[in-house]
Amino acid sequence: MAEQKTEVRRIVRFLATDINGELPVSRSLRKIPGISFMLTNAILQKTGIDGKKKLGTMAEAEIKTLENFVKSLAKENNEMPAWMMNRRKDTETGTNVHVYGSELQFKKMEDINTLKKMHAYRGVRHEFGLPVRGQRTRSSFRSQKTVGVVKKKILQAAKPAAKEEKK
Repeated sequence: MAEQKTEVRRIVRFLATDINGELPVSRSLRKIPGISFMLTNAILQKTGIDGKKKLGTMAEAEIKTLENFVKSLAKENNEMPAWMMNRRKDTETGTNVHVYGSELQFKKMEDINTLKKMHAYRGVRHEFGLPVRGQRTRSSFRSQKTVGVVKKKILQAAKPAAKEEKK
């Protein structure tokens, strides 16, 4: 009997993302922005694919099945519960959809720009680069903003000059 070697693909292109083929499917799905642990488990359960199987050993038909299911999440009438979606009651369409990949980054920037145009409090905080969610600013978020701090070298240089003026 001749044994067939299943060749493991090292890198698999899945939903416009290059993923390591050595990873199990359950971990490799989480490499896609917008797909979390809970959503990965739900996707694998709905499609009936083993999560322990390596992504590089999967057949093209199984990969297409996964891709089609994830793409169906972006439509209004999908099989997942609403609490798993990352865009519930979308401002434009009012539907529960799930965005992933580069579209997720695009939607996030679009939402921030909408807040800026409205001059909402959160939008103004985004414009000035300040914390948006109510964090304190007295001690945090002070990158390269030295206020009221005098360096030792400046103090030492100022002391001899002050003594000469008194004489």
